[in-house]
Amino acid sequence: MRVNCVGAIVLDGARRLLLVQRGHPPSAGLWSLPGGRVEPGESDAAAVRREVREETGLEVAVGPLAGTVDLPAPGGDTYVVRDYLATVTGGTLTPGDDAADARWCTPEDLSRLPLTPGLLDILRSWRVLPE
Repeated sequence: MRVNCVGAIVLDGARRLLLVQRGHPPSAGLWSLPGGRVEPGESDAAAVRREVREETGLEVAVGPLAGTVDLPAPGGDTYVVRDYLATVTGGTLTPGDDAADARWCTPEDLSRLPLTPGLLDILRSWRVLPE
């Protein structure tokens, strides 16, 4: 089965990337983009706004689709993740929901944090990271 998911690529004014540390499987303890499953009847944009709010406490405006990636899910299913560019419009950065932590990450942070497999390569291939 294919499970529709979304993620948010959010950069701040200092060009740092917003990441969350996963608090639950899959990928518990690893750092990734805020995001999750699209609920029935929910648009991608609404799902991005909800997931970012739940996981980071921030409100975002959803921009264009950056790219799509298929990831293995439990039971032989596939997560179809559509990642969107987004801009913070309000809120206070506070980890919540299933995020153990949330932070703004510099390029140096990205090279030393335990990221979900393939995340850095995918973001680089989509040319969404600061040079």
